Amino acid sequence: MQKRTSWLLLAIVGSFMVTSCDSKAVYDEYKSVPNKWHKDSVASFTFKAPDTLENYNLYVNLRNTNDYKFSNLFLIVELNYPNGKAVKDTLEYKMAAPNGELLGTGFSDIKENKLWYRGYKSAFKFNETGYYIVNIQHAMRKNGDVNGVENLEGITDIGFRVEQAQK
Repeated sequence: MQKRTSWLLLAIVGSFMVTSCDSKAVYDEYKSVPNKWHKDSVASFTFKAPDTLENYNLYVNLRNTNDYKFSNLFLIVELNYPNGKAVKDTLEYKMAAPNGELLGTGFSDIKENKLWYRGYKSAFKFNETGYYIVNIQHAMRKNGDVNGVENLEGITDIGFRVEQAQK
């Protein structure tokens, strides 16, 4: 019986290792959100340009719970280049189906969302060597409210991911 249990444990660990390896990921990091995401709180990610000749896909990754009460999400994402140039975008993402069910992957009440940032329409190239900085903050507002949502509930982690594009 002990030999069978050891074999089962080895199989589970082996399958976890195989599924957790991700050869496309060049950079993948998350920052935790304590309780609520304040509108002035910025998640910042610094990484070195992987290669100036290859194409890449860039993603904003989010983990959220059922406490997230909106069907969409507005983010302000700023990409800072090594030479000092900065590109700032206001982006909208769909977070729930029309029936109110949260989108994303996951078996529990935590859903993971991989949201396109760059590379989906045309290839993204890191045209400068050096360190890039990506800053992400939410820009949520309730309908008719000018000031916006001060503390956004339901977001647990904010991440940024760089993947090598398919050739």
